[in-house]
Amino acid sequence: MVIKNQQDSSPSQWPETAQTLLALMHAQGEVARLSEREQLFRTLLVSVNAVLWAFNWETRQVLYVSPAYERIFGRSADLLLSDYNQWRDSIYPDDLEYAERSLADVLEKGAIENREYRIIAADGQVRWLSDKCFINRQAEPGQPVIIVGIAEDITDKKQMETELQRLATTDALTQSSNRRHFFESAHQEFEKALQQGTPLSFLMLDIDDFKVINDTYGHQEGDTVLQRIAESGRAALRRGDLFGRIGGEEFAAVFPGCTPDMALQVAERLQREIQRLSFKHDGQTFGITVSQGLTSLIAGDENVDSLFARADAAMYQAKREGKNRIVPA
Repeated sequence: MVIKNQQDSSPSQWPETAQTLLALMHAQGEVARLSEREQLFRTLLVSVNAVLWAFNWETRQVLYVSPAYERIFGRSADLLLSDYNQWRDSIYPDDLEYAERSLADVLEKGAIENREYRIIAADGQVRWLSDKCFINRQAEPGQPVIIVGIAEDITDKKQMETELQRLATTDALTQSSNRRHFFESAHQEFEKALQQGTPLSFLMLDIDDFKVINDTYGHQEGDTVLQRIAESGRAALRRGDLFGRIGGEEFAAVFPGCTPDMALQVAERLQREIQRLSFKHDGQTFGITVSQGLTSLIAGDENVDSLFARADAAMYQAKREGKNRIVPA
């Protein structure tokens, strides 16, 4: 046996044996590297806060979804892979038609990079997604159409945009529209009324003797008066009406689709709401009144500034006539 082993291990066979060993070691190294790459890929997929997905358009089957799906949607990936309706059921109802239509657009355009829609997570939270998708252009003829995409949670970004929009359009003290936003919206309603041939009314409101209120009770109490006026406006006006603070103690309103008679009824309701307000300061109770000027769209009006000017003049006429009244123009 010893002699046989010596013959099997003769020097002439060592190169072949060494090559075999080197080949095995190389193969093991490749396997190890592949395993490391696979582990790295899995780690990356787990850490990325976006959902990677692949979808068979013809069979309506989700072929792949990354681990972030369960974190963002709060739903089972296995259920999604077995039933595409799991995705449909998670979309915010108002956005479902758009989400499906934009997904179909990728067949014609090849890529859709600006899809944004809302989902309802399993915990009931509404989240915004930015969902980019692309069609597989490298598929051979006759092969299934595969759409791949990446869906990113942009809820924080949307909330920040909403807050910035609110700050840019809202009067900080009264939480009603600020002057710039009010007149931008008023111009839009004016153009719409001209195009559609519908009525439009414009109201100006000024708090009577507001300087006396500030001088007697202090500016903090004056701020409270302004806030309560804004609350009365929100309570008295109709849904779709515009209301904003356009100056120190001046407010304005636009009534789309409102005839002069209807607008007067709304203005009178607002007047009554304000007359019922009561304020207390250092044991003293006081109320406030306002003067209003009201006008409506007429032939020859070229822009909303014409209505603003007439309503403003009518408001000052109400002041001259004794205050606490509405003067139509």
